[in-house]
Amino acid sequence: MVTLNDDVVAIDVHTHVLTSAYKAAGTEASAHDEAMAKYFKTDMPRPTVHDLAAYYRDQKMMCVAFTVDSSWATGELPEVGNDELCDLAAEHPDVIIPFGSVDPHSGRRGAREVRRLAERGVFGFKFHPSTQAFYANDRDVYPIYEAIEETGTIALFHSGHTGAGAGRPGGGGIRLKYANPMYADDVAVDFPELRIILAHPSFPWQDEALSVALHKPHVHIDLSGWSPKYFPPNLVQYARTLLKHKVLFGTDYPVLTPERWIRDFDKLGFDEDTTALIMRENAAALLGL
Repeated sequence: MVTLNDDVVAIDVHTHVLTSAYKAAGTEASAHDEAMAKYFKTDMPRPTVHDLAAYYRDQKMMCVAFTVDSSWATGELPEVGNDELCDLAAEHPDVIIPFGSVDPHSGRRGAREVRRLAERGVFGFKFHPSTQAFYANDRDVYPIYEAIEETGTIALFHSGHTGAGAGRPGGGGIRLKYANPMYADDVAVDFPELRIILAHPSFPWQDEALSVALHKPHVHIDLSGWSPKYFPPNLVQYARTLLKHKVLFGTDYPVLTPERWIRDFDKLGFDEDTTALIMRENAAALLGL
């Protein structure tokens, strides 16, 4: 059972598992990963679940970990499957908080997978509208949301700009339009008990994300994927005030490290109580830890 210990200083709600621990070491980075590393100006390691656990245990943090199933759009299964993530997360209940991933185009088959994984102990499901090529409010996806709401798990949506495909010809075929957070507003209306996280500062739709989170009681915003020094001023203002109970620490590791994120966040001058909410307490409440 995942347990929040007293010595945990933060909960990172947005990290990626990129390599299977069951396959041979030394798996080469894909063109996608190489482009991401170039975009974020980092060597970008490709962590297994074990790697994530070791890294975040050393940081005295917990982390939400997931992969993204974009098989409909790409024709390729994710490197790490849901069952591997669940199996290995169970070996690190002091650190790893597992989220699953289902392809949004999988309909009722995806809904069955949601229910199966909820029984295995996942806390939520990651969606990436840009790479999975869907609008969050597409009614064909609604059986999946119904299952997520029914099981009491969380839907985490990538929103806004993405480093995925950046700099590649045609952006690697990835269309930014899918990631406007306003499409998730329809989901929040049609599934009023569904807990939703809008991932990242939602450039160029930051105001839309702030409005949705202000208006819908179960919508949160994670602060991953950007160094805090690039946060839009309106995001910083709402994170200090009206949304201080609904914003969540996240890095997008391995593209950003907690060390860099925290170093830049500290320069924004948040007070101690609000910092504690963002770094740990809001996520603990949302995840039920």
